[in-house]
Amino acid sequence: MDTATAGLTFRDATDADVDALVELIESAYRGDSSRVGWTTEADILEGQRTDPEGVLAVVKSPDSRLLTVERDGGVIACCQLEHRGDHAYFGMFAVSPELQGGGLGKVIIAEAERAARESWGVREMHMTVISVREDLIAWYERRGYRRTGRMTPFPYGDERFGIPQRDDLRFELLVKELV
Repeated sequence: MDTATAGLTFRDATDADVDALVELIESAYRGDSSRVGWTTEADILEGQRTDPEGVLAVVKSPDSRLLTVERDGGVIACCQLEHRGDHAYFGMFAVSPELQGGGLGKVIIAEAERAARESWGVREMHMTVISVREDLIAWYERRGYRRTGRMTPFPYGDERFGIPQRDDLRFELLVKELV
């Protein structure tokens, strides 16, 4: 393990983590703070990425885990894992912007895949990514995910998911076999 990934603790989020997780997710995707990292959506979406109710719903759901990553007692990353029958869904992935690009994401997604296989015995991981996020999709492809071409509409008009700055947003399903 290198210095970027040393000292990490993985655990399931609790109610007490909700505010810190909302702050982390917002900082990774929205506003000027997100521009420090490379996962920003600030040019395509304004407004919020999530809210305390949305994060708490994942924490409380019996079919979900919100994997929280800490270093030195502080929350630095998270991801949602949801059991959906024969596969798991991976979402709400956020790494603190100032820590992006150092290999942390690779370690976290590998741990998420291991946890989904071990916890639920699933053989596939699914995720949806905004289709115009070519750099992010390419990163997932390098981790073994494949584009399916299956699209779902972006929830235009529902500001809980942000305020779109363009009219061509949709989600593409990415899939990886977990072997």
